[in-house]
Amino acid sequence: MSRSLRRLRLAAVLLAFPVLAAAACAGPDPDQGAAPAPASASGAKVNTSPEQNRVRAEKVEAIAAQVPQSIRDRGTLVVGTTGSGNPPLSFRADDDTTVIGVEPDIAQLVADVLGLRLELQPTSWENLFLAVESGQYDAGFSNITVTEERKDKYDFATYRVDTIALEGRTGGKVQKIEKPSDVAGLTIGVGPGTNQEQILVRWDEQNRAAGLPPVNIQYYQNQGDFYLALESGRLDLYLGPNPTASYHVATGGKTTIVGTINGGGDVQADIAAMTKKNNQLVGALSAALNEVITDGRYKEVLDRWNLDAEAVSTSQINPPGLPRRPAG
Repeated sequence: MSRSLRRLRLAAVLLAFPVLAAAACAGPDPDQGAAPAPASASGAKVNTSPEQNRVRAEKVEAIAAQVPQSIRDRGTLVVGTTGSGNPPLSFRADDDTTVIGVEPDIAQLVADVLGLRLELQPTSWENLFLAVESGQYDAGFSNITVTEERKDKYDFATYRVDTIALEGRTGGKVQKIEKPSDVAGLTIGVGPGTNQEQILVRWDEQNRAAGLPPVNIQYYQNQGDFYLALESGRLDLYLGPNPTASYHVATGGKTTIVGTINGGGDVQADIAAMTKKNNQLVGALSAALNEVITDGRYKEVLDRWNLDAEAVSTSQINPPGLPRRPAG
């Protein structure tokens, strides 16, 4: 399937998501009960309650035996994820506490195959990498893109293709972005330390070299702040993961996607589970992912969150990642 077709399918299915009663980064009023799962245009309901009834898998002894002995003895797979403001990837349920989404669901499948209890640890994006590197977390499942720089410190087992989107105000001055020169002179928000930032910086450097106006790159830690800045006009565009952008377009009603980008440009970009380099866990993660891909449970999870367009046919260990940033 071509990437352009994947993008069209992804946009189409995500626009069927229901309109939520509150912004994704905010929790319900603590004095009120949890809101019922909202209905989509087709009449189906999306479960945003703490009781997720996740798709589960069975332990596979041969794969579980590949897990390092220290983790097997402990009996838990400690997984870090951001868990805040990123539906349908990783976000808070109606109780404003339980972390739900496609990332926790896939982590649960992997833990099941490995015969381990999933211990999900919500954290910040920056701390996620530090905690995996230090061994505090066994793995990270949080829309993490494989890059060559990251491969210096981490190992990766892929499980989704990577597409990112440029989101602008509905009726705003930016209607379409098709090439790097289209972003010249714009004010664009992006998350620090993300592959989206790397792509935007490369585009900006290319434009500057061609004598075009620089991009005014703005950084925020909280996605909700990005959207406030975008809707108020302080940002022209927000560059972020395509699933999250499409979900926000469908639920917010004030923005639109003006362009999508191959997450790796000329290099295949992949979303992957991340472990500490050479800790001997990545092989078991990849084998577990391939097990649930083969038996169909992986597809059940992606279908549940309308992300089947980002499916992979096999999990790879440490494939080519996004290129290193130029020195200097």
